[in-house]
Amino acid sequence: MASDRRRGLTRREILKAAGVGALAAAAGGTPRHVRAQQKTLKIVQWSHFVPGYDKWFDGVFCKQWGAKHGVQVVVDHIAIGEINARAAAEVSAQRGHDLFMFLSPPAAYEKQVIDHTEIYQAVEKKWGKPIDLGHKSTFNPKTKKYFAFSDSYVPDPGNYRQDLWSQVGFPKGPDTWDDLRKGGKAIKDKFGNPVGIGLSQELDTNMAVRAVMWSFGASEQDAEGRVVINSPQTIEALKYMRALYKEAETGEVFTWDPSSNNRGILAGKLSFVANAISVTRTAEKENPEMSKKIQIVPALKGPVRRMAAEHVMDCYAIWRFAENPEGAKQFLVDYIDAFAEAFKASEFYNFPCFPKTVPDLKQQIANDPKGVPPDKYAVLGNVLEWATNVGYPGYATAAVDEAFNTFVLPTMFAKVARDELSPEDSAKAAEKELKRIWDKWKTA
Repeated sequence: MASDRRRGLTRREILKAAGVGALAAAAGGTPRHVRAQQKTLKIVQWSHFVPGYDKWFDGVFCKQWGAKHGVQVVVDHIAIGEINARAAAEVSAQRGHDLFMFLSPPAAYEKQVIDHTEIYQAVEKKWGKPIDLGHKSTFNPKTKKYFAFSDSYVPDPGNYRQDLWSQVGFPKGPDTWDDLRKGGKAIKDKFGNPVGIGLSQELDTNMAVRAVMWSFGASEQDAEGRVVINSPQTIEALKYMRALYKEAETGEVFTWDPSSNNRGILAGKLSFVANAISVTRTAEKENPEMSKKIQIVPALKGPVRRMAAEHVMDCYAIWRFAENPEGAKQFLVDYIDAFAEAFKASEFYNFPCFPKTVPDLKQQIANDPKGVPPDKYAVLGNVLEWATNVGYPGYATAAVDEAFNTFVLPTMFAKVARDELSPEDSAKAAEKELKRIWDKWKTA
């Protein structure tokens, strides 16, 4: 990005650069497109699971940034389940917000957004390269275009009831998927508390079933982007999930929404969920006694590896039809400069895609004043050793985006768990659907 963008343009400079200063004076005002760029920046993003983050973002950062640049920043918060519909509506209308925040890589919208490369370049000059997770979630290796800009990601550890797991021989919680099945069954049989791994068409299930697949050595595509879902490893992952459901879960998991597992464990009903630390942060505020019982483990290890997706991937996109694209670019660059504050405001929920912005991250999470014990969150210190991007081992492509948002993998797992299809037939059905999607995007 040019240096004048980094320091912000004055009204006089904008008018002079556009060659419309005299015209504006004669007309008694600023042309409509200049006025919009200068005075308004419209942002849409989800209502954060940590309310304190939204208070900081809206009331502190956006307010100060707007005052500094002479811009009115308007932030619209929407529920997590409304993001995809809102994005589709704005694209259909070719109007809406300047900055649109997704919680998964929006590769399918590449033709509707600007190339975000210059934003990455501007940030890298000060903060170094982004983590591979951020790069693979926003870059198209074929077009060499960044279709979004990722500031942060959210780890997806396991949250378990230590009081329950201690009574069935796992005082430190499950470490492997096999532990989860054995211990989960024992807890359900003895206390009635089921495991909470979703099998419905929602975000958390999308992440959980991918974690199972990757841990068993399976994936929907290979590193070159070819569909490889119908494999012996996928069959084993499906067999595992069917057994886990039958032995340690209940039918509620087929109708869950993204908050169901949160609500279930906080209400004392579940023994384990794969979720972000929104679970424990909520408990600290609303149910301190339950907070003490819920502890955290890394992503569970399978027969092949220990791996999980990020829980959510914050991806900001600037539409091609944005009214203030330059302001949106500048906002993102400045936001990264303030990310150390964002990390604290999110209560360690949003992890940086540019690690140098929070150089003492491990020290901070190892001594949390709200955690019981204080090093409760230290387990997240090596998160990049087991967190990966949607689309692993390849990139988050448009085809992966469509498969993700049409819930091909959760459907594959649910049909096996319900005995509607055999593992082999369900994998074949998923392969057929994925190949259809992949072929579509080859010519798109």
